[in-house]
Amino acid sequence: MRRCAPLWTVLVLVLLVAGCSSTDAPSPGAPAPATKPPLAGRLLDGSTYDAAAGVGKVVVVNFWASWCGPCRAEAADLVATYEATKTDGVVFVGVNTRDTQDAARAFVERFALPYPSLFDPAGRVALDFDVPPAAIPATLILDRRGKVVAAYRTRVAREQLEPAVRQVVGQ
Repeated sequence: MRRCAPLWTVLVLVLLVAGCSSTDAPSPGAPAPATKPPLAGRLLDGSTYDAAAGVGKVVVVNFWASWCGPCRAEAADLVATYEATKTDGVVFVGVNTRDTQDAARAFVERFALPYPSLFDPAGRVALDFDVPPAAIPATLILDRRGKVVAAYRTRVAREQLEPAVRQVVGQ
């Protein structure tokens, strides 16, 4: 039995590491999760976001805040992925959370975010999508039926995001 102890220790460590994965990539043929609520609310410019903009389209939702270092680090990758996939009809929507409106607007300007961002200082939209408001950045890919098919609960790079978005577009 003593000879098996190291093997059990390694097995437990492997299972623990696997359970701590922060990315749920799309898996073809897997049962689809429940449909999430439509994105709705006030945009940073004060207008109302039309949830119909994403109906029947692949939607990428990015939860961010101006004070979040990883959010700043991923901004260029999100913009590049948006630019690379917008002709495929992919819709991007940012959700600014736990922030001030002025700081959020400055972030959008600084990083030239070309897609709209909801202003959600209380984190209600994040909670609707099962994203704890403090767990940012987080990026979700919703399929054409509005189901979350991939979730990145960490900084996302273009090399990860763009192929995943294209995979969902192709389904």
